[in-house]
Amino acid sequence: MPRSRIDGNFIDKTFSIVANILLGIIPTTSGEKKAFTYYRDGMLAQSEGNYAEALKNYYEATRPEMDPYDRSYILYNIGLIHTSNGEHTKALEYYFRALERNPFLSQAFNNMAVICHYRGEQAILQDDSEIAEIWSNQAAEYWKQAIALTPSNYIEAHNWLKITNRFEFE
Repeated sequence: MPRSRIDGNFIDKTFSIVANILLGIIPTTSGEKKAFTYYRDGMLAQSEGNYAEALKNYYEATRPEMDPYDRSYILYNIGLIHTSNGEHTKALEYYFRALERNPFLSQAFNNMAVICHYRGEQAILQDDSEIAEIWSNQAAEYWKQAIALTPSNYIEAHNWLKITNRFEFE
């Protein structure tokens, strides 16, 4: 049974009802409808913390989804789940794939920066300052890209760039 048919809380039910109405009104192909249904079910599963089911739905959504913009959000959400699961290499792969389709996805740049920053912090804890610097510089580059796309977001990243003398924007 599709997740959208399962009883949920008020917000989930409302979202499903509105999504179904829009799906019926907006002229779309059967493939687009199928992709949207899987994407919606993935989002619901993800919001409930059921990451395995969310991934299954997102992977299914990528099959019929041809629109690069819509596909970028599916790939981004897959990256989010891999990040939550601590699978940073996989997460980075999906964020890159999302950005190939939508280079304006600032939140993907931000999440990539967070992963790089984390890896830099881990290298510091292991007394590897050279690797820490490489990861930190990469984090700075991704944060610069995120901030360039959405200047009023990522205030903490902006402050970190200033504090670490990485503020210069190209």
